[in-house]
Amino acid sequence: MADIIQLLPDHVANQIAAGEVVQRPASVVKELIENAVDAGSNSIKLIIKDAGKTLIQVVDNGKGMSVTDARLSFERHATSKIKAAEDLFQLHTKGFRGEALASIAAIAHVEMNTRQEDDEVGTQLKIEGSKIVDQSVTVTPKGTSISVKNLFFNIPARRNFLKSDTVELRHIIDEFQRVALAHPDIQFDFYNNGSELFNLPASNLRQRIVHIFGGKTNEKLVPVEEDTEVVKLDGFICKPEFSKKTRGEQFFFVNNRFVKNSYLHHAVCAAFEGLIKEQTHPSYFLFLEVDPSGIDINIHPTKTEVKFDDEHALYAILRAAVKHSLGQFNVAPVLDFERDANLDTPYNYQSKNANFPTVEVDASFNPFENDNKGSVSVSYPKREKQTASWESLYVGLEKKSDFGAIELESEEVTGSLFSETQEEVTATTYQLHKKYIVTTIKSGMVIINQHRAHQRVLYEQYLKNITVDKGVSQQLLFPLTLSFSTTEIALLKDLKESLEHTGFLFSNFKNDEVEVSGIPLNVSESEVGIIIDQLLSDFQAEVPESSLSQADILAKAMCKTLAVKSGEVLNVASQEALVNNLFATKEPTVSPFNKPTYITMSVEEIDKRFL
Repeated sequence: MADIIQLLPDHVANQIAAGEVVQRPASVVKELIENAVDAGSNSIKLIIKDAGKTLIQVVDNGKGMSVTDARLSFERHATSKIKAAEDLFQLHTKGFRGEALASIAAIAHVEMNTRQEDDEVGTQLKIEGSKIVDQSVTVTPKGTSISVKNLFFNIPARRNFLKSDTVELRHIIDEFQRVALAHPDIQFDFYNNGSELFNLPASNLRQRIVHIFGGKTNEKLVPVEEDTEVVKLDGFICKPEFSKKTRGEQFFFVNNRFVKNSYLHHAVCAAFEGLIKEQTHPSYFLFLEVDPSGIDINIHPTKTEVKFDDEHALYAILRAAVKHSLGQFNVAPVLDFERDANLDTPYNYQSKNANFPTVEVDASFNPFENDNKGSVSVSYPKREKQTASWESLYVGLEKKSDFGAIELESEEVTGSLFSETQEEVTATTYQLHKKYIVTTIKSGMVIINQHRAHQRVLYEQYLKNITVDKGVSQQLLFPLTLSFSTTEIALLKDLKESLEHTGFLFSNFKNDEVEVSGIPLNVSESEVGIIIDQLLSDFQAEVPESSLSQADILAKAMCKTLAVKSGEVLNVASQEALVNNLFATKEPTVSPFNKPTYITMSVEEIDKRFL
């Protein structure tokens, strides 16, 4: 029988490996930026066009590569990071697999220009689908510039499954922010379609966080620091009042490498227990420095999963350190009801000695030693005694009244204030436990969930405003200024037109602030920030693909926030209006989130209960 096992060609193997390493344009950005960091760069530029589908370019000023290294870097399992298997337990670099460049070159058109500092000229390589089509000498600055064009050009199925430009750009920004936060000492620049999106100068960690997430972030940060034999921990957590409903600002870095770990995340949430609302997540930027031999990062090509030798010790240390910071900076409340907060000693002054006061006191001073010679006596006139007596009130009443001439009202009531035909008016609806509205129908009764019913009414109203009509807006006397991160500002700019159809008006967009000059009629000023925060979190979670789904998510986000909540008291007029509006909608049976809005009970069902 003929042999059937054969060795796959290199270009086929590279395409198979690319399926794990390069999942979307953001994966290419991550690999190229991490290579630039490993090259010792202090300035890195990222240039993106069409969310990475047309161009991804990373330019650094690192050590560069020689002609041989440039050619060899695109081979599988070719790396400068490790030389033996033992080196996996002493990793101090981002990459070590040697698969990234080979995988990227297998599914895109790649052009690389590189030069070492001591060389007069550099090397240019052009690769298409793992094939080197050109290698030449070029004039280029010190460092490396890699351009990735036409991603997935030879895998049309993978290219067709890419999301919209907005979604792919958001993933690229996420990867960019993770590397930028891990290395605040490196300058990062990010250009998207010719416009500057981020300009992050070299700074410390706090300034880097503020540059990425907006100026208002500085007041939210609480420092965390702990040094033990197991782990060295430092970074920042955000105050409990700034916790969010969605995960987005949770960052763990192990040896300056971003990782995802639900177990450590639970440790931070446990430290915040009792300080934040349910189903909300605290924000944190925590750096863990552990012995490289005690962790294993060779689990997945993305290198975002890490296995620790002693996770239980890390859990306890992390939870205790976060809890200590919350108490140390007076973020967590103290359970001492007799305590006067004004008498607390500041943390920085606890080790200092008290100074004696320098005020001089005159011991011989007596304020009651006076001379009475110059005193003036004051006399008040006496009040004259009233001469009129109480008997004068009854002068002229000696004559007896003749009660016989007075006509008394008869005891029998002969008339009625209301007409006999008037019937007693009764309400047609009733609110049950401040949650349900009960109303009658011919066959029995209907029990309506007021929160879901109002969601359905508002959802169809906002959806109509966005797609057909334009919502009415009320102008604000003083515009509201709301702070957001750069990513959220970019998302709001995409949603601006749809939001204006619902009644919102925006007068100015800045790098980290938005001015709201008009709001919908049934929205109060205090709800504007809540609505937009909910809207942004829903969009980041739902990932809309088209304008139709964008309008749908926008309408759902607004109706979820503005609908009448369970526990809210409604008067009879509001109850009747809600019932009438619900049955005037196109889909009164379910809420926008496919949950039933009401149930019916017939008279027969009620009768059976009494059998």
